[in-house]
Amino acid sequence: MKVGIFGGSFDPVHNEHLAIAKNAVEKLGLDKLIVIPAYAAPHKQGKRAADAAHRLKMARLAFLSIPQAEVSSYEIDAAGTSYSYLTCRYIRGEYPAAEIFFLMGLDMLENFFSWKNPDDILSNVTIAVCGREGVEGQVEEYRQRFFDRFQKNFVTVGYEGKKLSSTEIRVQNAVGGDISPCVPAPVKEYIRENGLYDIPCREQALSLEKPSRAEHSRRVAYLAGIAAAGHHVDEGKALLAGILHDCAKNLPPDSPLLNGFQPPENVPGPVVHQFAGAFVAERVFGVADEDVLNAIRYHTSGRKGMSRLEKLIFLADLLEYGRDYPGVEELRKNFFTDLDECLYENVKHQMDYLSAGGKEIYPLTEQLYQELKQLRGE
Repeated sequence: MKVGIFGGSFDPVHNEHLAIAKNAVEKLGLDKLIVIPAYAAPHKQGKRAADAAHRLKMARLAFLSIPQAEVSSYEIDAAGTSYSYLTCRYIRGEYPAAEIFFLMGLDMLENFFSWKNPDDILSNVTIAVCGREGVEGQVEEYRQRFFDRFQKNFVTVGYEGKKLSSTEIRVQNAVGGDISPCVPAPVKEYIRENGLYDIPCREQALSLEKPSRAEHSRRVAYLAGIAAAGHHVDEGKALLAGILHDCAKNLPPDSPLLNGFQPPENVPGPVVHQFAGAFVAERVFGVADEDVLNAIRYHTSGRKGMSRLEKLIFLADLLEYGRDYPGVEELRKNFFTDLDECLYENVKHQMDYLSAGGKEIYPLTEQLYQELKQLRGE
């Protein structure tokens, strides 16, 4: 008997998961494929996720289309951090005479050497690797390294997957994008019915903005959302701050939503809306998280001592993919890899632009620039 193990967060399960599973069943000749949603994957701590019960239900809806697939609640029932070596021990105990394959993508293979008890895993299963679009030949680069470390080989499924990420799907859904091409229809319907990955105040907030401004806000939230995890920022907070950052931009000063709002003294006109936005986010939309409020409050000016979320929203506002000013491509270069370097380059560009045009430089921006220069030893 041949058994496959296919684990993951499945947050949400998407079409590429199904394609991998179908190819593994066919090309490995699997009699059974056990799909195991993780309760909490050790490498994905802190990501915005649907709760375990929802992810289990979505997986069961999706994998109904594969007769050999069975969705197991083993890791979810166990709770806590989901370690693969324990799962592989469990499946080996259930199928002691079977040939068992553990499916993983190339990104997982790259990290496998640092997993908890990898030798224990390999004592119970054979690793089966799927490639991914754009990484042709890289699987073979790991063969010798893998054998040198473990004195065992892995097998390849013979399937080159497409680039599709659950993060992208969550973020697209959160900003109101169409996820139909990415997920099975029953999963899309389940996400809609249960309000998963939504920003509840999104449409109300965007209705306060002109259409072009609302599209900008969606793009800011999108860029912040897809970059959040890589910068150790909570995805949900990044999306919320991105959607709300300009919520007061188009409000007239006499709007009832601004009753009681008093901006700080001597704030230039183009900066007022950041303070008004934080006011509306708190008073109208019930945002209580101070980090989210500060990300909105300082998204135009910046300030000394910014949190990572504040930096992310500040930069996403400047660099979202609808921006098309001279030098923007170069300024985007470090956004996904080095938040602080990207912040310095963008603030320097902003300061140079304001100085060249004889425009007023708000003190908070000047203080941020001096802090960044000091940190760089300039």
